[in-house]
Amino acid sequence: MSPASRAETVPVPKPGPGSGFDSEDTLDLRLPDGFMALCAKEKTSRGGPAVPTSAKDPGEAPAAPHAPLAVPQDDDLLGRLADWGPTTTPAGVFHLLPVRLDRDLPLLTRWMNDPTAAVFWQLAGDEAVTERHLRAQLAGDGRSVPCLGLLDGTPMSYWEIYRADLDPLARHYPARPHDTGIHLLIGEVAARGRGLGSTLLRAVADLVLDRRPACARVVAEPDLRNTPSIAAFLSAGFRLSAEVDLPDKRAALMVRDRILRDLL
Repeated sequence: MSPASRAETVPVPKPGPGSGFDSEDTLDLRLPDGFMALCAKEKTSRGGPAVPTSAKDPGEAPAAPHAPLAVPQDDDLLGRLADWGPTTTPAGVFHLLPVRLDRDLPLLTRWMNDPTAAVFWQLAGDEAVTERHLRAQLAGDGRSVPCLGLLDGTPMSYWEIYRADLDPLARHYPARPHDTGIHLLIGEVAARGRGLGSTLLRAVADLVLDRRPACARVVAEPDLRNTPSIAAFLSAGFRLSAEVDLPDKRAALMVRDRILRDLL
């Protein structure tokens, strides 16, 4: 889910007239079988309902982003993202590079303290704040991978590529198996307002679809207040599927479909 969102047990909205979900989505109004099985196992083991917690919760001790939904550590949930390699875009050669704390923490902390970023990511503070957020993903089972985005070799953006169908987000929309989510922060102020967001979102969505054949959709859930972000997703070939109420915000559910990638 989005940075700073809290995972709560909230029913998946029932689609219908005026629900905001299109007919294509409502055919799959169910959580993935693996997700439900893991939740059932957690409920049995703890004697109560499983409520996944998010590493992005402000003011709480972070855990792995989706720790209650355990998956074997040797399962590769995102298609060996570290091996995806660079891709050529109209803006230059772009490369997603998994974060290394010893190398990247000072830079990412600076980006998270930018006033614009702080509004939506809610990670302003010293290095310990950013470090906890990153470690929660790095110590997890691989369902969320934090990455630097390098354009022509220069770090300029922060990304989180995550399994949306295994994320608490799946409780808030009709998730399908292997749905893959994207979070993006253009970190360098000089790189903003130049159309790079839409260019890179399209490139990364294409990377996901190319490297993960089982994934039929790339999704995102920007805050409805973040109109530049929504515009960038639309320009990148995503469609607005619905407006959804998440624990920390009202979000625009953006979807890029494999079957429409050559049309949008």
